[in-house]
Amino acid sequence: MTLVILLFGLGILLLAVEVIVPGGILGSLGGLLMFAACVVSFREFGTAGGMLAVASALALTTLALVVEFVILPRTPMGRRAFLKTEITATSAAYGDEAKALVGKSGEALTLLSPSGYVMIDGHRYEAFSESGQVPPGAALRVVGADNFRLIVSIHTNS
Repeated sequence: MTLVILLFGLGILLLAVEVIVPGGILGSLGGLLMFAACVVSFREFGTAGGMLAVASALALTTLALVVEFVILPRTPMGRRAFLKTEITATSAAYGDEAKALVGKSGEALTLLSPSGYVMIDGHRYEAFSESGQVPPGAALRVVGADNFRLIVSIHTNS
C-alpha cells in the first residue's frame, strides 16, 4: 500500500511541477508513475483494488488539471505566469518593396550596432549596417536587402 501511495504522490507532484517547468517530460514521468501505481494496485489488491486506483488516478489528475488551468490563472502568481495577449502580426520578407528602396537615402532611428531601425520615405524598417556602428540620426543610403532587413551604409556626400 505504501508503494502505491508513494507512486501516486510523486506522480501528482511531477504533474504539478510541470506547470512551472514546461516541456512535457516531468508531466509524462508523473503520468507514468501514476500508471505504475495502478499496475501495482491491480497486482497487489486484485481487480477491485486496481479499479479503485484507476478511479483515484483519474480523479487526482482531473483535480490537478482544474487547479492548474482554472484556479491557478486567477491567483496573483498565476496572472504573472500565464500569457493573456497574443501576437497577431506576421513576419514577412520585404521582397519587391526592398528592391525599390535600394539607392534611397534615410536616417538611423536607433543605434545600428550593426542592426537597428531606419526611417526611409516616412516608413520604419529594420536594417543592417555594413559600416559597423551607426549613431541615431546619421544619414544612410540603402545598398541592398536580404529577406527580412535592409542593408545600409553611411551616406557620404561624394
